[in-house]
Amino acid sequence: MSATLSPSRSMATAQVGPRAFRWTLALFHRLGDLGCFEGRRAKLIDGQLIEEGPMDPPHALALERSDAVLREAFGRGWRFRIQTPLVLSQTTDPLPDIAVIRGSVQGQTTHPTAADLVVEVADSSLNFDLTTKAELYATAGILDYWVLDVDGRTLHVLRDPVPLSQGLGATAYRTHLTMAETDTVSPLAAPGANIKIADLLP
Repeated sequence: MSATLSPSRSMATAQVGPRAFRWTLALFHRLGDLGCFEGRRAKLIDGQLIEEGPMDPPHALALERSDAVLREAFGRGWRFRIQTPLVLSQTTDPLPDIAVIRGSVQGQTTHPTAADLVVEVADSSLNFDLTTKAELYATAGILDYWVLDVDGRTLHVLRDPVPLSQGLGATAYRTHLTMAETDTVSPLAAPGANIKIADLLP
C-alpha cells in the first residue's frame, strides 16, 4: 500500500508568493551615484522608491527664494543642504528640498542624520508632505518642519513632535500652524529672525 505525503504545516507556511522589493539605503545611494535617477527626483521612503518627476518653474523659484532667505536669516555657522541626503533610517532618505544644519561642513565624512529645520516645497506633493513625510520627520526628531504650499500661497509650520498612542509605533507633530503670505515666521533655531512668508514664494 502506498501513502500520499502532504506537506507539513511548517513547509506550507514557508512557501510565500511574490513580494514587493524593499530598497535599502546603501542600494539607493549606490544607484544614485551611478546616475540611475538623474532628473527623476527619486526619494527613498520606508523602503519604497518614490519619484516626483521634473520640477516645474514655480517650485524651482520657491526653492531658490527660500534658500536665499534662510541663508540670510541664519547667517554664519550653519549648513544649507539643497535636495541632498538626510539619512533618517536604513530604509529612508527623503532628500528634503532644504535642510538647515548647525555647524560646518569641514571634517564631515558622512551624510547628516538630523537637521534643525527641514523645508519641503509643495505643489502636487502637498498631501504627501503633510502626512507621510511629516510622520517621518517627526519620528526622526526634527523639531521644526515647514511645508511651503506654492499653489495655496501658505506656509505650514509643524512643531512639537510627540509619540502617538501606544501600539501605533509612530510620532506626529502636535503643533500645525498655517500661515498666510502676509504673516512672518521665526525658525526655532534662529528666533531673532523674522521671515516674511511672501519672501519665500515665487
